[in-house]
Amino acid sequence: MPSSPQCAVAEAGIRVDVAAVPEGPVAGYGAEQLAHAAAIVNAGQALGLDTCAQTIGVMTAMGESSLRVLDRGDAVGPDSRGLFQQRANGAWGTYADRMDPTTSATNFFRALRQVPDWQALPPTIAAHRTQRNADPYHYERYWDAAVEVMTALAGRPVTQAGP
Repeated sequence: MPSSPQCAVAEAGIRVDVAAVPEGPVAGYGAEQLAHAAAIVNAGQALGLDTCAQTIGVMTAMGESSLRVLDRGDAVGPDSRGLFQQRANGAWGTYADRMDPTTSATNFFRALRQVPDWQALPPTIAAHRTQRNADPYHYERYWDAAVEVMTALAGRPVTQAGP
């Protein structure tokens, strides 16, 4: 199956040494946010996903929470919690699951894998179909920052910026 242009150079998933996460800022994100990004990346690698999926996970959490574990939602999702602002509808696990960076990322990636042909979709559309938010292009503005964070975490480019 062909990959989206942003994911054409994706490779096997990377694992990040959490102790070696940069202090920041990277793309405007500080140490705690970068540690959350590392948890997302490691959850994707544990599931055997590639660097494209890992970058989509980081991009999605940037768009949902600015890589922060939020204990609040918004007007549309007052019960949304965590890095991915996952709802209390049973699909994303318990409150504790949604508040745990690794578990919430694992649940995000499991849902991403259920999206038909997600690898061929633009990353924002793959994230939208996973999260089911109102705006399919909401995440697009976070792609380049996610690529920058992934590059910093890996110590080398692992995917490419947008067109």
